[in-house]
Amino acid sequence: MFNKKIQEPSSLADQAAESATHAIQSTQRVANEALDSLAGSVQDLRHQASALAHRGADSMRDTSKQLRDKALRASDNTLNYIKDEPIKSVLIAAATGAALMALISMMASSRDRR
Repeated sequence: MFNKKIQEPSSLADQAAESATHAIQSTQRVANEALDSLAGSVQDLRHQASALAHRGADSMRDTSKQLRDKALRASDNTLNYIKDEPIKSVLIAAATGAALMALISMMASSRDRR
């Protein structure tokens, strides 16, 4: 009978150790699953960010090309207008220059008054 009492605490300690081992293994398994899931999510986010960056770069490239094309057309139209209407073009340029000079001199004189 005395032998049973000694074995009981030892048996309880073994059971507690086994329960602790199972709890640790279970916790490790859950942690590993969570880390695997997190790694997958990070990988998905990385792919999405890469795709968004490529789309943004493509969009910028397209917009830049459209702006270049519009500027080229405007330049061609201006040259054609000057060829078709040279006197009118010179008069417009002179009037624009005079207006700009008047504006600049007004700004300079108002700055001098301060």
